[in-house]
Amino acid sequence: MKILVAAAGSHGDVLPFVALSKELQARGHDVRLFAGAYFASYAREAGVPFRALGTTQEHTELLRNPHLTHPIDSHRLLATAIGDNLMSTYQALKADVEPGRTIVVGSLLAFATRLLQETDRLPCVTVHLAPTSLRSSFRASRMSAWDILPHLPRPVKSIAWRALDALLVDRLYCPALNDCRASLGLRPVRRIFDDWLHRVDTVVGMFPRWFGDPQPDWPANLRQTGFPLYDHGVHQALPASVGRFLDAGQAPVGFTAGTATACAHAFFAASAEACRRSGRRGILLTHCPEQVPDTLPDGVVHVHYVPFGALLPRLAALVHHGGIGTTSQALRAGVPQLIRPMAFDQFDNARRARELGVAVELLPSRYSVQSAAAALHDLLDDPQVRERCRHWASKLADKDGVGRACDLIVASH
Repeated sequence: MKILVAAAGSHGDVLPFVALSKELQARGHDVRLFAGAYFASYAREAGVPFRALGTTQEHTELLRNPHLTHPIDSHRLLATAIGDNLMSTYQALKADVEPGRTIVVGSLLAFATRLLQETDRLPCVTVHLAPTSLRSSFRASRMSAWDILPHLPRPVKSIAWRALDALLVDRLYCPALNDCRASLGLRPVRRIFDDWLHRVDTVVGMFPRWFGDPQPDWPANLRQTGFPLYDHGVHQALPASVGRFLDAGQAPVGFTAGTATACAHAFFAASAEACRRSGRRGILLTHCPEQVPDTLPDGVVHVHYVPFGALLPRLAALVHHGGIGTTSQALRAGVPQLIRPMAFDQFDNARRARELGVAVELLPSRYSVQSAAAALHDLLDDPQVRERCRHWASKLADKDGVGRACDLIVASH
């Protein structure tokens, strides 16, 4: 079988599709991964044939745009990036189609796979990495810092979803999509995140039911598999300098702002000072050294990259943005979490982690030296948090979400 996999987004959005591609290829299928040129090295490391979409510069500029964490401007940026590359992505995918033996697999924002399904009548699978990608008027996801939508009456939630589409989503995402559809002889669509993305053979939710419990109005063709839990450097040893630091004292607190952020200097500065004042050691994790203070307190270090699978079990806690990849890796490692959500699915992931009893939350506007130190004190001194961390980590031991998702992909043909 030939399987064309397309993914759009940052590390947490794309690396699970590297994992899917790697596993599908290991099963003997002819796989092609289509993603931003930035991810070529990740595909090469996994041994997966790769087709670059866009340029590394475009990807870097988007991720470092300070508006990417704004609730409205972020969608403008994404809609523009997707629209500018939609037809070229469609054409790249279509060039690899072999009629009768091709399946297309796409992430939330990989609209080209849906277009190809319609024009070429191909089996198609949409893969969602977090519950927030699935709308519900029963238990609605938390879409912003203001946790309002989940508490509204069900009829009001339905109205709110329609209003969101009419006022924001359709205006931003549909013009370029429908222009592309018109050029392909397809009718225009609307409310694309409500229905259109799910008119496929299978919708895969790569999260367990205890993290995102199925709702009555989720797509009938949805199947949940569990987290992908892919760490592309999982077989790499910790860098010697990091190993020596970990061995030299008490377990440190890890701090990361994720890859899709350009405004993390204040976060890392406050985090380093919170460590100093509370007498804790810390590791600042970022591939952008300009975001880190020039001088760090004793016991606090900056690390460009460390495989989470090797590092997280050795941390006292992890402070992060709430991306689904980081949240799930921390759950697997059994490490307490302080989540500082900024955009997209992060608010909903933070809420779900809090409900599991493994996390506390500080919004960026409230994240300071004092509040971070106090939150870490409460988190690390609570034996119930440690017990809940162990409980949920045991639920993820030896769980193969990637393998189960691949079973569903192959069965869609």
